Amino acid sequence: MKWGTFIGVMVIIAAIFAYEWPRMKQLPKKDKAAFIALLSIGWILTLFDLQNMAGPATVLETIFKPFSKLLDTR
Repeated sequence: MKWGTFIGVMVIIAAIFAYEWPRMKQLPKKDKAAFIALLSIGWILTLFDLQNMAGPATVLETIFKPFSKLLDTR
């Protein structure tokens, strides 16, 4: 994880929240919940090093490789 990126995203999320929240006071609770959920998802994704993570094919191969010996019909 790059701490500079994480802190930068935290500052941006705080700025977005501070700018948009006063405008959302009259909106329904569902809209506020969606706003908070989207900001939270963005913040959580900064915790992962997505550029260096294994892709879906690698993850599936790691999970199912032990089963290949069971399914081998030779």
